[in-house]
Amino acid sequence: MLTPAFHYDILKPYVWLMADSVRVMLDKWEELISQDSHLEIFGHVSMMTLDTIMKCAFSHQSSVQTDRWRMGAACLTKDLHAEVDTFMFEGHDTTASGISWILYALAAHPVHQQRCLEEIQSLLGDGASITWMGFGFRDHLDQMPYTTMCIKEALRLYPPAPRVSRELSKPFTFPDGRSLPRGIIIGLSFYALHHNPKVWLNPEVFDLSLFAPGSARHSHAFLPLSGGPRDCIGKQFAMTELKVAMALTLLRFELAPDPSRVPAPIPRIVLKSKNGIYLCLRKLL
Repeated sequence: MLTPAFHYDILKPYVWLMADSVRVMLDKWEELISQDSHLEIFGHVSMMTLDTIMKCAFSHQSSVQTDRWRMGAACLTKDLHAEVDTFMFEGHDTTASGISWILYALAAHPVHQQRCLEEIQSLLGDGASITWMGFGFRDHLDQMPYTTMCIKEALRLYPPAPRVSRELSKPFTFPDGRSLPRGIIIGLSFYALHHNPKVWLNPEVFDLSLFAPGSARHSHAFLPLSGGPRDCIGKQFAMTELKVAMALTLLRFELAPDPSRVPAPIPRIVLKSKNGIYLCLRKLL
C-alpha cells in the first residue's frame, strides 16, 4: 500500500529538503575545520539524515542539527515514537551509515573521488550557482553513471544493514538435503555475502568494474538494502539522498582519510566503525 508513495517521480520534490539538510551539515563542517581539518563524520551525518527524514516524512522543520537535545524533547514524544519508529530507523540510521562509508571510500580512493567530482561539476557546475531548492538535482540524479558505480561499490564493501534475521514460517530444506524446522530464527549476513570470494572476484578491493554496464552477477549477490518481496521500501529515497549528500559534499570539500584513525567496521543493526569514521577535509570553494 505504501510502495507508490516512494516512486521516483513522487520523491523528486523532496530533493530540495535533502539538499537543505546537507547544506546545514556542510556549513557546520566549514566552521569546525577552521580549527582542525580532522573530523569524525558519522555523528554529523546521522543528525543530517534525521533532519532529512523529519522534513520529508513528517513535514517537521526540525532543529536537530543545531540543537539536538531540544529536538529530542519537542518531537520524539512517546506517542509519536510509537507511530514512526520504523520509518525513523530505516530512513535515518541506515542512510547515515551508507553516506558515511561512501565518503570514507572516496577519501581512500582519490582518483575515483576526482572522477566523481568532474562528473558532478559537468552537470551542476562548481556548486556556487546551485539553488538550494534542489532543482539542479532533480533532472540530473539519473545522469551520474560513474558516481552511481562508486556508490554501489561502496555499498558492497560497507552494506548499511549488514545482516537481517527471519523466523521460518514453515520447514525449509536446502539443496543438499539438510533442513531447518519451522519457528527457527535464521540470520542472513549481507556483509559476508558481499565479501565472499566465491561470489566476487577480489572482494576486498574497491573495483568499479563490478558495476560497469554489462557486468554480470547473480540477482541476489548484491543486497545492500535487502532484496525480494521484503526489500527496503525506501531504497529509492535512500539512493536519492546518497547522491545529493555525495554531490554537495564533493563540490565543497576534498576528502582524505585520517591515517592515524583507520575505521574498523563493526556489524550492529547498521554498519558502524568501533573507532569512528574520521576524515581530513579541505575546503574547495
